[in-house]
Amino acid sequence: MNHSDIRHFINGEFVTGSSGRTFDNRNPVDNSVIGQVHEAAQEDVAAAVAAAKAALTGPWGQLSMAERTEMLYRVADRINERFDEFLEAECLDTGKPRSLASHIDIPRGAANFRVFADVIKNVPTESFRLDTPDAAGAVNIGHRAPKGVIAVISPWNLPLLLMTWKVGPALACGNTVVVKPSEETPLTTTLLGEVMNECGVPAGVYNVVHGFGPDSAGEFLTSNPDVDAITFTGETRTGEIIAAAAAKGLRDVSLECGGKNAAIVFDDCDLDKAIEGTMRSAFANCGQVCLGTERVYVQRSIYEQFRDRLVETAKGLRLGPPSDADSTLGPLISKEHQQKVLSYYELAREEGATVLLGGGQPTMADELNDGCWVEPTIWEGLDDDARVIREEIFGPCCHLRPFDSEEEVIALANDNPYGLATAIWTENSSRAIRVAEKIEVGIAWVNSWFLRDLRTAFGGAKQSGIGREGGVHSLEFYTELKNICLKL
Repeated sequence: MNHSDIRHFINGEFVTGSSGRTFDNRNPVDNSVIGQVHEAAQEDVAAAVAAAKAALTGPWGQLSMAERTEMLYRVADRINERFDEFLEAECLDTGKPRSLASHIDIPRGAANFRVFADVIKNVPTESFRLDTPDAAGAVNIGHRAPKGVIAVISPWNLPLLLMTWKVGPALACGNTVVVKPSEETPLTTTLLGEVMNECGVPAGVYNVVHGFGPDSAGEFLTSNPDVDAITFTGETRTGEIIAAAAAKGLRDVSLECGGKNAAIVFDDCDLDKAIEGTMRSAFANCGQVCLGTERVYVQRSIYEQFRDRLVETAKGLRLGPPSDADSTLGPLISKEHQQKVLSYYELAREEGATVLLGGGQPTMADELNDGCWVEPTIWEGLDDDARVIREEIFGPCCHLRPFDSEEEVIALANDNPYGLATAIWTENSSRAIRVAEKIEVGIAWVNSWFLRDLRTAFGGAKQSGIGREGGVHSLEFYTELKNICLKL
């Protein structure tokens, strides 16, 4: 794939589209231009949706489940065969350490095709025998049919993984897709088009259009009446706009949106586990993880010990480019996002935070100085109603606060408009279950973080989203469950 000229992938071909417009794709490590991305016009998006719609009744629609899932296994295998190319593209787009992308992004991105191919083959529907007045009876049989054309709008923080998390089950269920990747990270989504062709996936099954949100590819895609369902991962404000667009035509939506996640550290925790897990949840991927921790509540009897150890451990984080094997933290995704995070760093000072670590913009080597770098940051001392405590920052930062009782910390954790995830650190299993059941989130980890079984439900509560994906829950979104009633 030519990184300098990123085109749409429509009906099995790479095309420049009809808008004539391009935009820069920049490397956040040094803000250099990687290449030009073609922006889709409305007619380009319409062509992609039309290709996807036609493919539903074409060769793709004629495949048996076994043939379709075997094709998806080949896609997974081919991603792994081209692992280094996907890794290079992902690191160019995101600037994240190669160690992180090679461990999480690329292998998990490939695995999504294999896992959901297995799910569709192994999850049963339902069958009921019904008594009838003539005593002959009837049999009801559940049948899953593809929902149709799925619009996939994917984010920039884990571009391949979170895109295939949606594309994998959508294709396994027999749908076709039009993907609008983030304008910040177009490379791996585009590269996957080459893989689809190599693996014999019929034209029109997988389509990619590039652009922005309002009055661009995102709006054109979500407003297209031939799109049957929309799945989105990103910030809550955009999710609300998409939900409004989907209301016209009563299209189904799956929205995984923002989070302001709390970690709860009880005094009976294994402190080593709690420090290690909180480090990852606050700073992994430079804090650009929807499931990450930005609020850390620590029981008062161990608060100072935990605080001092967390700060000391965080001092060992090393900022650097993907090419540096010793780097543990990359840049933020863009200059725009860098300014957003730095504005919250300044706001924390204005709101009265005590800065325990970081709190600003680091000085990097000359060739990196124009990159999107921020310091890993830890605060304490903010009031519970401070904006820094209530609003999602999406950077490498967290705030520490002591608590005294279980009831108090449950109330603190729930006092937020978001409800995506939490991490609970305690060696008391009864307490763990009791607290997890009361935290208003979609995902509650105990003595772990980001430990994902792809068969389980994934999604958020409150303003963190609508719907669940993963395992059978993905099938519920990507299929229409039809009841066939056969009178005997």
